[in-house]
Amino acid sequence: MSLHLWLSLFLICLLGAMSPGPSLATVSKHTLAGGRLNGIAAAWAHSCGIAFYAFITVIGLAVVLHKSELLFVSISLLGAAYLAYLGWKSLTSNGGIASTLEAGKPMSIKDSAKEGLLISLLNPKIALFFIALFSQFVAEGNSLGSKAVVVVTPMLVDGLWYTFIALILSSPMLFERLKAKGKLIDQLSGIVLIALACRVVWQNVGYF
Repeated sequence: MSLHLWLSLFLICLLGAMSPGPSLATVSKHTLAGGRLNGIAAAWAHSCGIAFYAFITVIGLAVVLHKSELLFVSISLLGAAYLAYLGWKSLTSNGGIASTLEAGKPMSIKDSAKEGLLISLLNPKIALFFIALFSQFVAEGNSLGSKAVVVVTPMLVDGLWYTFIALILSSPMLFERLKAKGKLIDQLSGIVLIALACRVVWQNVGYF
């Protein structure tokens, strides 16, 4: 996989992780309720769930590409539409990145890790996001190494981002700064998602 392609993958995985949602709320809840270690445990357990979805998506898309190029292109275009939808939601969002943060009851580190894992495994939107995102990367790189990069990158990005969130929430001053930039992060995410959707369409429109 080329550096340019990997940077595209890295950026969209980062913006996906940064978007407000149940994953952010869960890691934040355990950090605020149990402490820094609870938040980090939830973060990396969540990233394991992300890796699972990434793996099955890469394998599934590779099989589809091998069996039917037309079906693969159709899935890619549907994925582009979903990315555009997510981008539009981010652009028109009224809340910022910290709008979903909430406190919760104290839990053990084991319970925090368990909930972090389940919140990713039981979120069907993650599967849709990876189908939409990975179609272009699976088409570009068929080697085992490329597929491994496509799986490991979102796992590490997700784990490191939510670890950062746990550290941020341990410092009230840094948290307030992140909260103040929430709307800007939403807008940036929306622009990148829509741009990526346009790129997927452009790569596949020639097939027809």
